[in-house]
Amino acid sequence: MTVMRFTPNPKPTIGVEIELQLIDSRELSLKSCIDQVLAALPDSLKESVKSELMQCYVEINTKICDTVAEAGEDLRTKLSQLEQLLHPMGIRLLWAGTHPFSSWRHQKITFHERYHRLVTLMEDVVRRLVTFGLHVHIGVDSGDKAVMICDRMLHHLPLLLALSANSPFWEGRSTGLHSNRSKIMEGLPTAGLPYQMRNWSEYVWLIKHLMDTGFINSIREVWWDIRPHHHFGTIEVRVCDIPPDLNHVLSLTALIQCLVHTISQEIDEGTFQSEYHPMMVEQNKWRATRYGADASLVSYRDFQQRSVPQLVDDLITRLGPAAAELQCRSELERLADIPGTSGARRQLEIYEQTGSRRKVVEKLLETPAW
Repeated sequence: MTVMRFTPNPKPTIGVEIELQLIDSRELSLKSCIDQVLAALPDSLKESVKSELMQCYVEINTKICDTVAEAGEDLRTKLSQLEQLLHPMGIRLLWAGTHPFSSWRHQKITFHERYHRLVTLMEDVVRRLVTFGLHVHIGVDSGDKAVMICDRMLHHLPLLLALSANSPFWEGRSTGLHSNRSKIMEGLPTAGLPYQMRNWSEYVWLIKHLMDTGFINSIREVWWDIRPHHHFGTIEVRVCDIPPDLNHVLSLTALIQCLVHTISQEIDEGTFQSEYHPMMVEQNKWRATRYGADASLVSYRDFQQRSVPQLVDDLITRLGPAAAELQCRSELERLADIPGTSGARRQLEIYEQTGSRRKVVEKLLETPAW
């Protein structure tokens, strides 16, 4: 293994990755067609539109951006170009963390040596990963700080999951969970909440140990809910379901950027980190998985239960100065609207009204996502 060196970022830059479902516009089911999509891409999209594990995925990546508004404009441009390309192919994009009725058993693995190696290693645990998420990268100035920020961000991850929860269906039935995706992801041996680590050296030792013992083939097989990304010089937050629309994506991106920036400043100032037991993070993550935006989470500040809207209001107030500095105040303030427009809740409401999971897909596709 070559030496892992963290590429420092002097600013809290932004990179956003969105994973969307490729849908047959007539059948409304998942369609394994990413090769057809990639072959038709214009040059302007070839570096930012990618395949993933399953052929029914498409991943869209932003360029490196300084502001949330810049990331939003970049995604709008790429989504517009991609949808114009897909329409004559009879393909639609669905913004949901799982498909309401398509089965993972019918999906095809993308033709790539890495993906087939993963299937050989983990069999159905990997084949079941027909889930769609939002990943947000924020630039950090050192590896040690990246590890410390990951540690201090842990207690915020359940709220991010609650705000993004958008996967209530699995295998054609309601699971009772607002984020079934999070439980599917936790089936992987190197996914879910990460271990608490003290510094970059400890993180490098752990990754090296996992590779030397054959537990992973590369660092790309570490799918924690949050992790340092040494090549990009970022913190990558991976806990979120793909939200129901772009405005949700941008508000969550603003929250993540403000949190990382504020924690980075606190580390520089020597602010003491109050104790927060990992079991409390696990408890809150379960509540977010089960109830989404309707969850009551235990506050890390006073250890009392708070509703998601209460926690959001508190963060909007406390992160106001950071949002002003980072030019994302409007996107951060829109967080207050998310609990009332939860993706999971909307899917469940459509199903309750129609009794049809096909209608859930139909209604979601009728609503502009960006």
